[in-house]
Amino acid sequence: MMKAIIFDFDGTLANTLPICFYAFQHVFKVFDNKDLTSKEIKEMFGPSETGIIRNNLSNINKEDAIEYYYEKYSELHNDLVESNPEILDLLKSLKEKDIKIGIFTGKAKRSLDISLKALNMVGMFDVIITGDDVINPKPDPEGLLKALSIIEVKNSEAIYIGDSDADIVAGVKANVFTIGVQWLPEYQTSTFSEEPNLIIKSVKEFKSSFKVGIL
Repeated sequence: MMKAIIFDFDGTLANTLPICFYAFQHVFKVFDNKDLTSKEIKEMFGPSETGIIRNNLSNINKEDAIEYYYEKYSELHNDLVESNPEILDLLKSLKEKDIKIGIFTGKAKRSLDISLKALNMVGMFDVIITGDDVINPKPDPEGLLKALSIIEVKNSEAIYIGDSDADIVAGVKANVFTIGVQWLPEYQTSTFSEEPNLIIKSVKEFKSSFKVGIL
């Protein structure tokens, strides 16, 4: 019996990839004088934003760059990231069914908190694991296993949902039923290198699968 669903955040629960690209592009332009494409930024994903900057920025003023990232992330969040009524309705309906819901994201806690507040998602989740809470980032399953341990749910009773290769690999390594989603305007991966248990293209399709007992 399925007791919990753990979600990735960027590109899965919220269309935050545009604001992530915007903030990173400004950081690398201002501090390294580099013009990075969205694809180049995606290739850095895995660690938290602070980890990405520390690992990839040449400029020695990394702490200043991190602060600048959060400044830019907050600056246009409300303009670039819209609340998604379908996602909010899905989360509420899962809670009504007494299914525990959580987040396992590579984002730092600070940026996640900004997004959760802006999107009216504060207090909705039973467990949240960010990039700050793990030693080994995705595709390592450390954070997913940690989330399940906290809510005391077996991996055989859980689902992990994400939009990137790293999400799918983490879910498979954790031996959790893993769903690749492409239900938001922007997502990280169009073709997964590791085969998820399901690929779902819309929230409506997910709800239909749920109703007919596929999940």
